[in-house]
Amino acid sequence: MQSWGLTVDKFLDHAKKWHGQREIVTRSIEGPITRTNYFNVHERAKKLSSGLIDMGIKPGDRVGTLAWNTSRHLEVWFGTMGIGAVCHTLNPRFTADQLAYIINHASDRIIFTEHAFLQQLESIRERIPSVEKIIVLSDSLPDSESSTSVINYESLIDGGDTDIEWGNFPEDTAAGLCYTSGTVGNPKGVLYSHRSNFLHTLASSSTDIFSLSARDVVLISVPMFHANAWGLTFLCPAMGAKMVLPGQKLDGPSLHELIETEGVTFSAAVPTVWQMLLTHLRQSKSKLTSLTRILVGGAAVPASLARAYQDEFGVKVIHAWGMTEVSPIGTVNTPTAETITLSEEEQFRASLNQGRATMLTDIKIVDQDGEDLPHDGLASGRLMVRGPYVVDRYFGDAPDTERLDDEGYFDTGDIATIDQNGFMKIVDRSKDIIKSGGEWISSAEIETLILSHPHVDLAAVIGIPHEKWTERPLLVLKLKTDAERTKESFLSFLDGKVAKWWVPDDVVFVNDMPVGPTGKIDKKLVRQSLAGYKWSENPATHSRP
Repeated sequence: MQSWGLTVDKFLDHAKKWHGQREIVTRSIEGPITRTNYFNVHERAKKLSSGLIDMGIKPGDRVGTLAWNTSRHLEVWFGTMGIGAVCHTLNPRFTADQLAYIINHASDRIIFTEHAFLQQLESIRERIPSVEKIIVLSDSLPDSESSTSVINYESLIDGGDTDIEWGNFPEDTAAGLCYTSGTVGNPKGVLYSHRSNFLHTLASSSTDIFSLSARDVVLISVPMFHANAWGLTFLCPAMGAKMVLPGQKLDGPSLHELIETEGVTFSAAVPTVWQMLLTHLRQSKSKLTSLTRILVGGAAVPASLARAYQDEFGVKVIHAWGMTEVSPIGTVNTPTAETITLSEEEQFRASLNQGRATMLTDIKIVDQDGEDLPHDGLASGRLMVRGPYVVDRYFGDAPDTERLDDEGYFDTGDIATIDQNGFMKIVDRSKDIIKSGGEWISSAEIETLILSHPHVDLAAVIGIPHEKWTERPLLVLKLKTDAERTKESFLSFLDGKVAKWWVPDDVVFVNDMPVGPTGKIDKKLVRQSLAGYKWSENPATHSRP
């Protein structure tokens, strides 16, 4: 057999040769819709590679990007990775201290950024000495902003050479670097290889995961700085699918406009994005004429959200689980020969779980002693994962650092169950689960249920120390503007849906809910804001099982 290295540049090579005229549509940062195609993106990415080489970028060097989903950002990805350098995606939602820490930890030499983030970078410029140049992804720069260290993107690739060799290096060469959100301690870097990205793309192309083809039009709502946009930036060119890139506008009206005008058939995002779109659709009495399926991850899907898209708009909601350390897709909820025979209602309930392990991914659950637990849908334990695109150790770890168990499984930090059909359900994050009277209470399950309440916008459940029960759950709610703040109505909403002793003892209403860099509620900040909370003298009492 031929030796053909599994390097990600081959995806764009394939797209240029066989799908060259397939469109890539961007809502530019400046506002207007721009159009290009795989042929042009390939040519411009090659010119970028030429410019990087001229600036002295070598294989293994880290090149940062602080940018939204645009065709220029896509060019930077492939232009960087194609020459063996590492594309380090930076999250603009990180704080200044976090950004400085991550850039220094990665030793980024160059950063590509949007004009809107230039001031953010300049504010920490003296703290990131490894950065030699900042390149702004825009048509031009005002003279006041141009300098020897801040240059314009178009001037960099203007006159660049397209006769640049891509690939031709070992497939285990590093390709991308992405940092976790750092909810516990400093953010940790996950270094993806060309091989791991290639295998993740092949697995994701299966019918039971993304099921994309050259006929699809894909709206990439997942930011490219969120674990490789869940792999879609590789999968779309590999399949020849039309790409629609929303830039910075992820609000309901903006997404709906792109979906309808571009004929989007598939998209993926966290639940909050789909909730914003649903709100817009209902308020504007609009329809979805082309969209057939959406993949939801990052948090549990509220049943009300899944039902709304299915029943009101005919859109299938596919639930998935993953994490930065898993490249990121680990499980996807698609039916099996056994579950497809269930009733329609049973299938719907089953679809709210996180699903089955994907090809090349293996999962298990273990107890606190590391012993395997049964797949009966009842036993819950630490979720462990292994595979060729699962992290071995974090970037910067010492070579002898042990992050895996004896069988090579990585501890995800999630608590989960696995049923007899192999379907996994996240019970909670290990750091968020509430220990009350010797029993576990799933904060995630309560949150998912209360989000079905028509007046709830955002919800968090945290454990508060309790003299008798060790911890009891406190429900923290951000309501919609027209909602009445009576805690009894929200607690009674949970009656019969969870065990009585799971029902929170109190409700705190807030005007704002802290959201972390990945768009999920930052419970660390929620806990900090309620550090002085004390149970009332006569809190609600719930009988024990």
